[in-house]
Amino acid sequence: MSKLTDLPKRILIGRALRSDRLGETLLPKRVALPVFASDPLSSVAYAPGEVLIVLSLAGLSAYHFSPWIALAVVVLMFTVVASYRQNVRAYPSGGGDYEVATTNLGPRAGLTVASALLVDYVLTVAVSVSAGVENLGSAVPFVIENKTLCAVGAIVLLALMNLRGVRESGKLFAVPTYLFVAGVFAMILWGGFRSLVLGDTMHAPTAEFEIKPEHQGLAGFALVFLLLRAFSSGCAALTGVEAISNGVPAFRKPKSRNAATTLALMGLLAVTMFCGIIALAMATDVKMAENPAKDLIRDGVPVGEGFTQDPVIAQVAEAVFGHGSFLFMVLAAATALVLFLAANTAYNGFPLLGSILAQDRYLPRQLHTRGDRLAFSNGIVLLAGAAVLLVWIYGADTTHLIQLYIVGVFVSFTLSQTGMVRHWNRLLAAERDPARRRHMVRSRAINAFGAFFTGLVLVVVLATKFTHGAWVALLGMVIFYGTMTAIRKHYDRVAAEIAADDASPDESARPSRVHAIVLVSKLHRPTLRALAYAQLIRADQLEALSISVDPAETKALREDWERHGVNVPLKILDSPYREVTRPVIEYVKGLRRRSPRDVVSVYIPEYVVGHWYEHLLHNQSALRLKGRLLFTPGVMVTSVPYQLQSSEAAKKRARKRADWSAPGSVRRGPVERRHKEPNRKG
Repeated sequence: MSKLTDLPKRILIGRALRSDRLGETLLPKRVALPVFASDPLSSVAYAPGEVLIVLSLAGLSAYHFSPWIALAVVVLMFTVVASYRQNVRAYPSGGGDYEVATTNLGPRAGLTVASALLVDYVLTVAVSVSAGVENLGSAVPFVIENKTLCAVGAIVLLALMNLRGVRESGKLFAVPTYLFVAGVFAMILWGGFRSLVLGDTMHAPTAEFEIKPEHQGLAGFALVFLLLRAFSSGCAALTGVEAISNGVPAFRKPKSRNAATTLALMGLLAVTMFCGIIALAMATDVKMAENPAKDLIRDGVPVGEGFTQDPVIAQVAEAVFGHGSFLFMVLAAATALVLFLAANTAYNGFPLLGSILAQDRYLPRQLHTRGDRLAFSNGIVLLAGAAVLLVWIYGADTTHLIQLYIVGVFVSFTLSQTGMVRHWNRLLAAERDPARRRHMVRSRAINAFGAFFTGLVLVVVLATKFTHGAWVALLGMVIFYGTMTAIRKHYDRVAAEIAADDASPDESARPSRVHAIVLVSKLHRPTLRALAYAQLIRADQLEALSISVDPAETKALREDWERHGVNVPLKILDSPYREVTRPVIEYVKGLRRRSPRDVVSVYIPEYVVGHWYEHLLHNQSALRLKGRLLFTPGVMVTSVPYQLQSSEAAKKRARKRADWSAPGSVRRGPVERRHKEPNRKG
């Protein structure tokens, strides 16, 4: 059965990689750019359209504000990029905003940032894939008619591609990303040449349309509010910038410098493309509306429900290159493809952040484990599942999904930059070298301006988008925060309860003539109890067996073993593929082959918990091991339970069920089988 299930897995994601090949998966800058920056680069395909859609609420006259909004987005982009270049140099370990906030502002701020980023990564996948479906649907009617189904299929396909590993997925994504960038630059240059040099007049497909304003004659505060809302929609172009600071460990050495260079290149490309598309949209008279069926007017009448509103980039490309031309088709295909692949930014950021949070005991430990291809497989699957749910609920509608967007990313921006200011203040207090102090003061100024600007934008985003759907993102952040807090409390409570100490005589190892294999992960009370129990069975030999997946944890286990003076030999098996079950099975089978008439007895320490959700956090490896060992001839498996305090709740529930009496049973007494007596006639 194992081979039958392993075959399709190998076909889908490839052969397993050894842990010592992790260095081979590191990325050069040319591959890291499409892997980590595909989200902000591709967002220029829909961010300009969202700006124009919001401005259309005030009518065509409001479109002349779009260059100023684009300028504000550019200033914000350069500010964020400059700020994050300081982050990647100061914190190259990959924790990104979470590590910065936790270290400098405390665990609560760090957990808030983590919650915001997790929500934003899920939305990145949902928005990018939905936008890609809409762009592809402008050329393929079947896609737009079944856009929810197509979006779900794209998310699943992207998950499979990422399960094959970061480097492999990066190579797959590099070609369409660079093709998209080249196509947009070609469109900007050719459009500018036609307009400025040749004097051609270019018209978008909607150039002759009129816009029916929903709010005519806006002025004063109402106009300012509308412009701020348009600016907040345009800020979608900044999503994904933080992914590079989270992914520094994936870069080749020198990691910090390569990450900083990639950030600068990403910011320059994104800003140029965003401004170029906005300028060409103005030059070609693109019209966009929030409700195009009613608000776009053609020949004096609304266009109706049958009209499909193409994205701004598609309309500009048609005006510049001509409808149906080769370059138009190439750019349309590259745009749709890069929007699908933009979700790769989240597929790299979410699992890595989830792994760090799992290591800090805020998420289940399974998220910290690398899969066969050295990717964090469980995090990839979790992200895909959450994005599929969101796309299904919102029908893959970009306009609705984008209202939930960018709240989380600006929460992380603001807290991260505030944390960096405190970081520089702490270093400046101890630094005496004038040259280094000047560098730190300059870096602090950049981060301080970034914190102020992104904090201001966060207020704008919350004020303008809260009632339009941003409250859903905030609710998601609260749910993540509460869930992670509860998981951390559970792990902390269990760690305190099972901690080994010298005052536990019933749980300490007792020397005796015994033989057994006791599986060990850490030296704590459940392990000591299992060792003590195995010693009392009076087998021929006794040894503790541990699987080395993480060298640091293995070293800590050896040190604890020696410090506690456990009088049991400890055998450690190296597992280069990070498996636990297979090395144990192979070792036990080897013992059986050497001595076929011997019986191997395997003791597995297990936690006993009282709630169903706690089972998800413990004993998963034990269950897999027992399932495999039960089918191995000549092997006896013994679970050595360690009752956690929460198991008392299960005992109480069991006693309550045992003492429960059906209504009326006390009055009637127990139902007994009575033999029918013969009827006597007297």
